[in-house]
Amino acid sequence: MTNDAALREEVRARYAESAKAVDAGSGAANDCCHAGTSCAEEGHAFGPELYEALEREGLPGAAVLASLGCGNPTAVAELREGQTVLDLGSGGGIDVLLSAKRVGPAGKVYGLDMTEEMLALALKNREEAGARNVEFLKGYIEDIPLPAGTVDVVISNCVINLSTDKGRVFAEMARVLKTGGRIGIADVVAGDDLTPEQRAERGSYVGCIAGALSFAEYAEGLKVAGFVDVSITPTHEAAPGMVSAIVKATRGPEVIADEGRRTMLPMVQERCC
Repeated sequence: MTNDAALREEVRARYAESAKAVDAGSGAANDCCHAGTSCAEEGHAFGPELYEALEREGLPGAAVLASLGCGNPTAVAELREGQTVLDLGSGGGIDVLLSAKRVGPAGKVYGLDMTEEMLALALKNREEAGARNVEFLKGYIEDIPLPAGTVDVVISNCVINLSTDKGRVFAEMARVLKTGGRIGIADVVAGDDLTPEQRAERGSYVGCIAGALSFAEYAEGLKVAGFVDVSITPTHEAAPGMVSAIVKATRGPEVIADEGRRTMLPMVQERCC
């Protein structure tokens, strides 16, 4: 197993464990910090506490408990009625369900996740919420199983830092977005003065720290993929010299779609909604 494959499997196993814990009613036993402790215990602002200011009415409790992100992308994505939204690394579905409320019956929200256990939990939460404009897909964020130019907004919550090929993630986001489409992403970002080794000293890869890009790397990667109007706004400290941040950008006109890059994975369900 290559190092990248081993990291992906470590991430999958950690989030599968969290989904099982939520489904069993014991809460997210292992969140995006370290095994055996919660983010709150470690002094990090990750997970359900970031949604305390939201109106939770209509959201299944398991969706809130399964939130392992570092922000609330739906609060800044400026979603509108009738739009098509894609959530990368959708987990238990909290951001998908919140987005579904905002785009309304005429809109559509896709949640993409590689973890079977999280997808099963998300499907349960969708049914409990009665969200008819939601579809969950199985796949990798580096190979999005959607056609080019079909999405208005891409959101993601503390997931891109877990990818071992972030350039491909950025290219895939640009591919599936319509020209002028937008991203609203919460992610962990490192100060430009921190080396990759120094980032790794501050936390593990699966803990959303070691794999984080710097501000300059993040902005440059998006621009190379064809995004314009890139902004990265810190919100709170995630680790010394590293922050949770809101990343926004717009898909420019200079994006060449390459359908051959995609690896289609079996969907969790047939398209029915």
